[in-house]
Amino acid sequence: MNFRTTRAEIDVDALSTNANWVRQQIGTGKLLGIVKADGYGHGVGAVCDVLAPCVDAFGVGFTDEALALRDAHTSSDKPVLILEGCQSIAELEVAAENNFWVVIHSLYQLELLEQAKLARPLCVWLKIDTGMHRLGLELAAVEGFLVRLRKCNNVADTVLMSHLANADSGMPLNHYQRQQFEKIKRQNSGFQFSLHNSAALLNPQLRGEIGENDWVRAGLLLYGVNPSAVTEVQSELKPAMSLKAPIIAIHELKKGDSVGYGSSWIAEKPSRIATVAIGYADGYPRQCGNGTPTAVCNKIAPLVGRVSMDMITIDITDIPEACVGDDVELWGARIDVREVANYADTISWHLLTGTSVRVPRVYRA
Repeated sequence: MNFRTTRAEIDVDALSTNANWVRQQIGTGKLLGIVKADGYGHGVGAVCDVLAPCVDAFGVGFTDEALALRDAHTSSDKPVLILEGCQSIAELEVAAENNFWVVIHSLYQLELLEQAKLARPLCVWLKIDTGMHRLGLELAAVEGFLVRLRKCNNVADTVLMSHLANADSGMPLNHYQRQQFEKIKRQNSGFQFSLHNSAALLNPQLRGEIGENDWVRAGLLLYGVNPSAVTEVQSELKPAMSLKAPIIAIHELKKGDSVGYGSSWIAEKPSRIATVAIGYADGYPRQCGNGTPTAVCNKIAPLVGRVSMDMITIDITDIPEACVGDDVELWGARIDVREVANYADTISWHLLTGTSVRVPRVYRA
């Protein structure tokens, strides 16, 4: 039981709607549903229960997340790709036992795979660095790795993948990375491939043809948020998370009165200020400044004053019907999480995944 009604409402129908929309965009391609960081903060068990009929496999960050997924989503043993790969033979053994797929992005990981004695061979995703320079093999090393993977008894299948540095924008590096990956595809026609993430799917520079041997790694789109600064599709999506909190106090301020720590907002006229039960300990970003939008009674109420650990204050002067107990939406169907992220000088991924564990997730159809 939760006495405080601050919560993240998760619309499970929205998850399904978004996944089916992505399916329509990729045609005959395969869909890897990215559910790392506890399903982008939505709750990995519930997310996987909904997405399982829509995706071909799931993707998580590391082995512990893969095991947490299995514990939370017990209705199927759909493959789970570990995007950072394994860092020990013990992890590889766990992967073999649990139908986990693994990324190989370094010589160290390849050598571990060659040394391990596994219960069954693994599907390996070989990560190639086409220009992001974070993880992956140099282009010149790819052929040598493929030769060794073919000889390795611990390998069942191989998928060739790369990751894009600027998929959400129109940077020139996009052309180079796509050209390099297309070259790899031409040289290795017998494999499956994965270049596209959510943003690449929407970027004309990067989309190209998506065929039956291509995997699309969809993350943010599944949760109903457009990741692209190039193509606007937000109207096609349904935000799955609505972060809400109640008004717990209302104060009448005179002109010249200040609000909150540091007195960073001063009333320029008589004002009506509501205190809302959410703060940075709940994941609402402390960086949000005066004017950040919230919604109460289906009207916009701007943030005023600093964000505290447990509370924020909003200006409801123009919303006379607002009263103690009313819900305030911080982001969701009415308030675009991307707009809040802009006010906080961050990204929507950060806000969704940063929603604190002390905020209950409430699932609604």
